Amino acid sequence: MKVIRILAQIVLLFVFYFIGEWIRGILHLSMPGSIIGLLLLLAALSLKVVSLKWIEDGSNVLLAYLPFLLIPATVGVMNFTSIFKGKELILVLITIISTVITMIASGHASQFLAKYAKRKKEDASWKKHSSQSQ
Repeated sequence: MKVIRILAQIVLLFVFYFIGEWIRGILHLSMPGSIIGLLLLLAALSLKVVSLKWIEDGSNVLLAYLPFLLIPATVGVMNFTSIFKGKELILVLITIISTVITMIASGHASQFLAKYAKRKKEDASWKKHSSQSQ
């Protein structure tokens, strides 16, 4: 039964992907359909049209196999090493700079979310305390 539920959740995720591809084709957008599908999924989750329970197990299965999906892209890059010859220093600098930017952005995002969660928890406890005192 769990396998069927996971397959159904993966199908739901693919539905969002196909809708994104359809929108991209209809509107002739340069943005990939998969990104449009992810934005639609984000909107559906935010508006509570789709419950997280409906996709959670299926997305966890897909995330577990994600590294295997990246192997063909890595092998493809390795086939074109001539493009990178003589540019080692700039590639190292780009890698370092992008890693630092990612770390900074992740740190700020996590601090923002932690403060937001703390504020939300304090507001909830304040409302609970004020309703009990009345």
